[in-house]
Amino acid sequence: MTLTVRDAAAVMSVIAGSDPADPATAEADAHKTDYVAALSPAALKGKRIGVLRDRAGDDAGIAALLSAALKQMTDLGATVVEIADSRKGLDGLGEAEFEILLTELKAGLKTYLASLPNPAGPRTLADVIAFNKGTPEELKWFDQGIFELAESKGGLDSPAYLAAREKAARLAGPEGIDRLLKEHGVDLLVGVTNGPAWVSNLEKGDSYNGPSASQLPAVAGYPHLTVPMGAVEGLPIGISFIGAKWHDADVLAAGYAYEQASRKRIAPTFRAKTGP
Repeated sequence: MTLTVRDAAAVMSVIAGSDPADPATAEADAHKTDYVAALSPAALKGKRIGVLRDRAGDDAGIAALLSAALKQMTDLGATVVEIADSRKGLDGLGEAEFEILLTELKAGLKTYLASLPNPAGPRTLADVIAFNKGTPEELKWFDQGIFELAESKGGLDSPAYLAAREKAARLAGPEGIDRLLKEHGVDLLVGVTNGPAWVSNLEKGDSYNGPSASQLPAVAGYPHLTVPMGAVEGLPIGISFIGAKWHDADVLAAGYAYEQASRKRIAPTFRAKTGP
């Protein structure tokens, strides 16, 4: 999270690389580059851009921003390709994601708690659940249903977890982003990052139900950059640039070209509260 795409590229140039503690980065050293040097205001010229139209929602204000952003890209020399079927063949992806979340929550929390210096503190998810049950204020506003579901799961070697990991990676990567890039003959995917920020409260919790382009790159671990494309009623809206695995430099360059031409970032301000 940075002020500009150039800042993001600079940070990426520093932090990119393989980490012995993270198997997912094993190939990273072979792909890292100078991401700042790869930036160019002409990076969109000649590119084919696939628009995740079926993930854009139906808000008229967001639609107007997206249309303006796509025109900006065509003005920069890109060809825009409409995609209306980005969810095709992805049945069960959400369920696999949730299985992974629960299993990794249980295992990851145990690893984290074991690293803390207080030997009398909780050491497992079961310990945390017990602490919450014995401390009424912890459950005053929220339950721990997800904790309890996670506690019922097996370990990182359980068949259910391993099957979910394989399924999620396959659906989001080869059968998701890779398929869309190939079938539509595009270099990158773009879409509405999220809808406007929403109000969370104790009555309704998180009430967000808007567009989102993040699922496939988040699950696949593929590069995803979001750049401001305007605001709806003063609330910022971003446009996502998504690319193939290890194509971080291309994603950053495309986002940079759009950012430099559009200049849609709005400095945050405090607004007076209106209504109840």
